Amino acid sequence: MSRIRRPQITIAQETLGHLEALVEGAALVTPALADRLLEELARAKILPAARMPLDVAGIGSRVSWRDETTGRVQTAVLVWPEDADIDAGRASVLTPIGVALLGLKVGARFPWQTRSGETRELVVLSVDQSASAGQGNRS
Repeated sequence: MSRIRRPQITIAQETLGHLEALVEGAALVTPALADRLLEELARAKILPAARMPLDVAGIGSRVSWRDETTGRVQTAVLVWPEDADIDAGRASVLTPIGVALLGLKVGARFPWQTRSGETRELVVLSVDQSASAGQGNRS
């Protein structure tokens, strides 16, 4: 696959501390994933939650994306690891797809690695913030 330019990502300031703590906790268990999340945090534009664009995926957002390799469209709410339940459509931010989606806006294309190590490209189709109630800005 050709090298895909990574789009700008935006993260709510109120979630940054919790995300950094996740990186520290995951560093021993899943170092590659922890490094990927840390890399994304380092390049992110940080904004107060009140200034976050509504079309950007964050904790509590319901995100729909298309896997450009398979054409498959999926939807999940991006959540903290302790709230994850993939059968209920809640994907942890500390998974390959969660790290890939965090901070992306509608229309963004992004390369991500599946759990099996395959590199694919995803396209964000929609972001719905109404799923955010109760998920919000834990720090």
